Amino acid sequence: MKKKIYLEYLLLSVLGALTSLSLPPYNYLFINFFTLGLFFIFIFQKKKFAKKQQPFVYGWFFGFGYFLTNLYWITISLTFDENYNYLIPLALVLIPSFLALFYGLATYCFFLIKIKKPLSNLFLFSLLFGLTEFLRGNILTGFPWNLIAYSFSENLEIIQIISFIGTYSFNVLCISFFASPAIFLIRENRNEIFVCIFLLLSPIILYSIGSSKINSFQSLKIQNNKYVIRVISSNIDLEKFYGNSDTVEVISDLIEISEPDPNTKMIFLWPEGIIPNINQKEFKEFNFLFEKKFNENHLLAIGINSFLKDENENKFYNTFSIYDNKLHLIDDYKKVKLVPFGEFLPFEKILGRIGLKSLSNNYQSFSKGKFREIISIDNEEFKFKILPLICYEIIYSGNIFKDNNFDYIVNVSEDGWFGDSIGPHQHFTHSIFRAIESGKYILRSANNGISAIINPTGITEKKIELEQIGYIDFYETRVLNETIFSRYGNKMFLNIILLYIFLIFSFNRIF
Repeated sequence: MKKKIYLEYLLLSVLGALTSLSLPPYNYLFINFFTLGLFFIFIFQKKKFAKKQQPFVYGWFFGFGYFLTNLYWITISLTFDENYNYLIPLALVLIPSFLALFYGLATYCFFLIKIKKPLSNLFLFSLLFGLTEFLRGNILTGFPWNLIAYSFSENLEIIQIISFIGTYSFNVLCISFFASPAIFLIRENRNEIFVCIFLLLSPIILYSIGSSKINSFQSLKIQNNKYVIRVISSNIDLEKFYGNSDTVEVISDLIEISEPDPNTKMIFLWPEGIIPNINQKEFKEFNFLFEKKFNENHLLAIGINSFLKDENENKFYNTFSIYDNKLHLIDDYKKVKLVPFGEFLPFEKILGRIGLKSLSNNYQSFSKGKFREIISIDNEEFKFKILPLICYEIIYSGNIFKDNNFDYIVNVSEDGWFGDSIGPHQHFTHSIFRAIESGKYILRSANNGISAIINPTGITEKKIELEQIGYIDFYETRVLNETIFSRYGNKMFLNIILLYIFLIFSFNRIF
């Protein structure tokens, strides 16, 4: 009996692991029909027949296999500091173990709600997993990485629907779609098949609608900007975080990559934390490096640390800053969503005593900015409004802005912490989803990552691949009308919840 139970746990873990192949950069999305279908059949049969149930454990093992195989790359960041090396095996197990708790919660609730009809159970299964994924993305600091919805990242026509309902709502629909073939095996009557056929045909409907939306956008009149935004992609070693890089050399290299044109109005977008050993105010001391190639036609937007003294407390911030050609600070934004352990150390006073510190700086944890504001520049030379997002702030669906009165989303990142793994590819995919949701262009500048210009339909118009060096220019736009999701955000998710509750009880009564 115990041997059978262990084999079941192994099967669930394998199903979870195989599901990871549907995510970027692999995108074998059809594997989800097999993995999610079998997972649903397994827990449905257990719910229906098993006397001794272990509902929480079933979901946990599936989630553990899933997150272990698609988030292993997080531990690569621990290899850059030998003080963290002993934590690598622990983190490799603890992170998926924690995230798997949400899947365990979903299966526990699935068993708790006594509904017998297969089709109603399918909608219940989809709703509960969608709800726990929303919970995962919002509690504590939130970690909404690798929703099943990202399986469709290469199917831009289909995912245009998120401009209306958002990623979390689409995620619920995806789970229903992938698990629906299971009904053919566990159905109780013929009518249930028709509903499943509709679910399987739904991507065709979404493709048709999405294709029309993309074609409509492409037919819009192109507007030329009065300036060029030059997005820089660099490949500077992470040794800069540990004081082992020459600041002058790094800045000189970035200026050379940028290739300023003295006769063209240009805004240069440099990656996050790219300049070593200095903060926002100290940056002005290196003005002499810019004098020959930068003039009044140029602005510099860069991710750089800032320092403030507040009530006798030293505070450091991961900051997005805009400078003029003489390195006078024009405006800035202090990062709101910080990465645990990467940018701040939870329980720092306790863990600091045993030698732990945040990975991305060698002094103390970053402080969190109070709120995210649109940066507005309006002078004789430049006029624009941008929404700055630093690094993984791009992953939060529905939580990146309240006011959509801006021109572009600018995302600066340092992806070198995760090497040549699947991590940077997944990070880039989130930018595509945010572009569609917001209906805005996203300009992404990454060091050791993927830099790109993504239009409001999620099409990558220009791109510099992982660990490549160079620049891409953004100088023409098409303006898309405000999206429904950008207006209402995750309130749209509530509509999907109510719809699924209606379907659960309706089909339970009808069938």
